Amino acid sequence: MGWQLKALRVVLLAGWPLYTAADHKLPVEEMASLQTEVLPEASREVAPQALADSLRRGIEAANRRSSAAWQGISRRSDWETFAAHRLERLRASLGEFPPPPGRLPVHTTRILAGEGYQIENLVFESRPGLWVTANLYLPDPVPDRMPGILLCHSHHNPKEQGELQDMGMTWARRGCLVLVMDQLGHGERRQHPFRTEADYPDPFPVNRQDYYFRYNTGIQLHVIGDSLMGWMVWDLSRGVDLLLSRRGIDPDKIIVMGSVAGGGDPAAVTAALDPRIAAAVPFNFGGPQPEDPYPLKDNPEESFNFSGSGSWESTRNLRRSCRDGFLPWVIVGAVAPRRLIYAHEFSWDQLHDPVWMRLQRIYGDFYGQTDRLDYTHGFGVLKDRPPQASHCNNIGPIHRQRIHQALRRWFGISENPPEYSNRRSREELTAMTEEVARHLNPKPLHEIASALARQRLARVRATLAELSPTRQEEQLRRMWEDRLGEVLPDAAPAVLMAKPEERQAGLLRVERVLLEVEPHLTVPLLLLRYGASGERRPVVIAVAQAGKARFLKERSQAVAALLEGGAMVCLPDLRGTGEMARGNSRGRTGSDTALSSSELMLGGTLLGARLRDLRSVVRYLNSRSDVARRRLAVWGESLVPPASDSTAAVPLGLAEEPVSSEPGGPLLALFLALYEKNGQAVYARGGLISFDSLLASPFLSVPHDVVIPGALTAGDLSDIAAALAPRSLALTGMVDGQNRPIRQNDLDSTYQSAQRAYRNASAADRLMLAARVDHSFSEARWLLAALGHAGR
Repeated sequence: MGWQLKALRVVLLAGWPLYTAADHKLPVEEMASLQTEVLPEASREVAPQALADSLRRGIEAANRRSSAAWQGISRRSDWETFAAHRLERLRASLGEFPPPPGRLPVHTTRILAGEGYQIENLVFESRPGLWVTANLYLPDPVPDRMPGILLCHSHHNPKEQGELQDMGMTWARRGCLVLVMDQLGHGERRQHPFRTEADYPDPFPVNRQDYYFRYNTGIQLHVIGDSLMGWMVWDLSRGVDLLLSRRGIDPDKIIVMGSVAGGGDPAAVTAALDPRIAAAVPFNFGGPQPEDPYPLKDNPEESFNFSGSGSWESTRNLRRSCRDGFLPWVIVGAVAPRRLIYAHEFSWDQLHDPVWMRLQRIYGDFYGQTDRLDYTHGFGVLKDRPPQASHCNNIGPIHRQRIHQALRRWFGISENPPEYSNRRSREELTAMTEEVARHLNPKPLHEIASALARQRLARVRATLAELSPTRQEEQLRRMWEDRLGEVLPDAAPAVLMAKPEERQAGLLRVERVLLEVEPHLTVPLLLLRYGASGERRPVVIAVAQAGKARFLKERSQAVAALLEGGAMVCLPDLRGTGEMARGNSRGRTGSDTALSSSELMLGGTLLGARLRDLRSVVRYLNSRSDVARRRLAVWGESLVPPASDSTAAVPLGLAEEPVSSEPGGPLLALFLALYEKNGQAVYARGGLISFDSLLASPFLSVPHDVVIPGALTAGDLSDIAAALAPRSLALTGMVDGQNRPIRQNDLDSTYQSAQRAYRNASAADRLMLAARVDHSFSEARWLLAALGHAGR
């Protein structure tokens, strides 16, 4: 137990003023059994849909803005201005990029001979410390002039998958240089240890682990201010560097192809941003997706979802795409006037596809280059099985037929000799040999990301160190708001309902309040008070992702003690929590992750939106005549037990995945204090020690909706804690990014700056850092003491 907790006990024993509400004891059972429902019974089933409906309306509004802007484009210059502005925003959304390497470090580890071709197994460094494994298919003999093809594989299989081999061999035999790379997190670049069934005792989807762990990689890159899409695009552009460095390459004939499931996304973005690419073939990106209805709905210009919707697939729904207008159709259209094959895995409703109509106008009306636009597609629909549908792992033979014709027309790539297949084993195509690995010592992504995070943290902390404490706090607010999204409510909340009731012979007052914080979005809350009425009371706002009902059930003794001590207790259910939650789907593939991802597309975060709700609650409380405005405390709770080491490092997609941490409540408590000066005390239990802890390993156990993109470019949680001095702050039972308990020395080390700030403010006794929850410690007594000190 830390010295802060011991010091605080001395303060409590010294007699900070506590409030006395009544001589009667409030039975704990009264709190534990209290009915917490606020929503009218008729709306309890539909109200939890409010958040999803709000996000859907935001996406629909983005579609309308994009379509209205498109309707205003009448000539080429309009289009180029429109596209350039959005590509600039796209590039900014992807994160920070290092300077392109002057000379790409490449190591060839093996050469395989074939009939009219060769395969070079090679590795190259795309950014400091990050090595890419690849197979390069070359004609044999190498011609004096040849096109270069860059194949971006799907999330199904890495570079050695059979269709990729067939394409590499076929086009190499036709005189092309073909590069097939392992995408970040796949194949030889996987970021997890689960390669075979023998790597974990329970059944798990072995062949999906590379795909699933992209979720963790995406989160880790988000918190350092980058993105999985950005890193994939960077790798692909370095693949272009490699092609251009080879003898005999024709720099005017660089082609990128993106495969059907997750390969088309980075291929399209790379082609839009890298002008060296002469032609792009991105599958399933820009227009109708395999999940969309076939045929399309009526009035597709109005009914089609150009933006797409959020999911855990972090390359398909790009952060800020809706806010900043770089919708997928814009990205694909920005390839013009370079050559484009608009590609679909299954049946394609060409006649009604609104994106195809726009592409035809761009290529035809604006550039007069209709011959540079083509298409390919398969048959059947996603739910059908072969042979009723043209499922493939990357790009199937039926899809390649029209591609061959276009490449012959555009680049003179012959359709002869015919398609060829002589597939090699994975072992033969392995690029990172043991000898090369010993020499290069490749680092896992989380270590590279952690090193970048340290650099970026040092940069922002150096800037903050030059400011006064007041200016530091102001700067922190600005930086975090840029990353959280809008955190200030537009207006005071409307009180839709306020129903008081009395219990315990009139001593306990329970008020059920329903606030409208935004149009169609409500926050139900309970407001509890005990004892005689009349005087203004301090308020403790208690928040948890699980909501007020579970908070009251599990912390009933502390709530009762707070009420007996004279404080009011406010228990709100913020959007997507408690009564307003749609079930308990908190995992990778759950609906809450989809909602959080949609919020990122709209330019915000769910944590930021919930903070906005919480500030609306504060506004409401400040409007009441029975509330002491300057005596506000916030209690943020996890209500989830920490995990052990054995349950943290597990495969993804298990039948029963471990329960993740729930640091949303503690995070909201910290951020509320940062933005609300009336917040005099923060008690956070079970929260995240730092965003930096998300980078400690490939494994994560945090819900998607607590992730703040760019968090580590604004400081970390310890910097927020330091800014709260001299207000009372208690952080207990904290966990790391794998939901494991923290050791006291790690907690003290992480929060050194906060300890220094509190000492400098002569308030060291108001900071409590306790790695373990001391069950003999009274949260209520601590909060009451802090509120009493605030009232002096």
